[in-house]
Amino acid sequence: MYTFGLIGYPIKHSLSPWIHTTFLEQKNLKGTYELFEVSPQESIEQKLQTLKDKGVQGCNVTVPYKETVLPYLDVVDESAVEIGAINTIVFKNGKTYGYNTDGKGYVRSLETSFPGVFTPSLRILLIGAGGAARGIYRALLDKGCKEVSIANRTLSTAESIREINQTETKSMIMSLEEAEEQLASYDVVIQTTSVGMKPHEEQSILSLNNIRQGTIVSDIVYQPIETSFLREAAARQCQVHYGHTMLLYQAQYAFELWTGTKPEIGTMDEQLQHILEGK
Repeated sequence: MYTFGLIGYPIKHSLSPWIHTTFLEQKNLKGTYELFEVSPQESIEQKLQTLKDKGVQGCNVTVPYKETVLPYLDVVDESAVEIGAINTIVFKNGKTYGYNTDGKGYVRSLETSFPGVFTPSLRILLIGAGGAARGIYRALLDKGCKEVSIANRTLSTAESIREINQTETKSMIMSLEEAEEQLASYDVVIQTTSVGMKPHEEQSILSLNNIRQGTIVSDIVYQPIETSFLREAAARQCQVHYGHTMLLYQAQYAFELWTGTKPEIGTMDEQLQHILEGK
């Protein structure tokens, strides 16, 4: 009997219970997925101990605890250390193990939507330099990408992400204005900021005037499913990649860490889209 859950605040509207309950049913595993809300007045260290004592096998971690939980874990995966945040904890043999599945989940979602996308000549532009960008950048390095450039309003923040690059991957740092000018140079453009998220659906991080037809344009925002950024990409005959798929594939990887089994996404992306659109 498995017990999983989510640590965060507030989390009442989280989609994680639906996703992981679906995974459990698919794999014929008995278990529950609960919401372990931790208010700012509570101790995250004490909450981890309580969950360990209850026999919980694993949990996800969301805001505001993805960074603050790190000092209270026994073992943290190397990539999660470099990213500086964790979103998945495994309770095993009396110890807590921390991982970050966001970046790897994103790469899985992109590769599933566009099989064979990771060619030796692939040129990627990452827009934004927050926690999501950091996780995706690390996963793209692991994938062996030869060029992953970073565009951000604050160049020093983008530089801090590039510092984790100990590979041969080429990474240019540029402003958003420079990125707009150089869009035609890239095969994949990944928007990792919260710009365009409800209730500011009309906003877009930058103009796609100079983008090439056929470029893969991705946005990790999933509320709304089709952001202003992606609408413009589609209008310019680009290939579009939706953010809600990342949500599913990072959860898939977390479920693997907890159970040792890999659930199939199948039609869950369509089901999740209907849920998010209120259909």
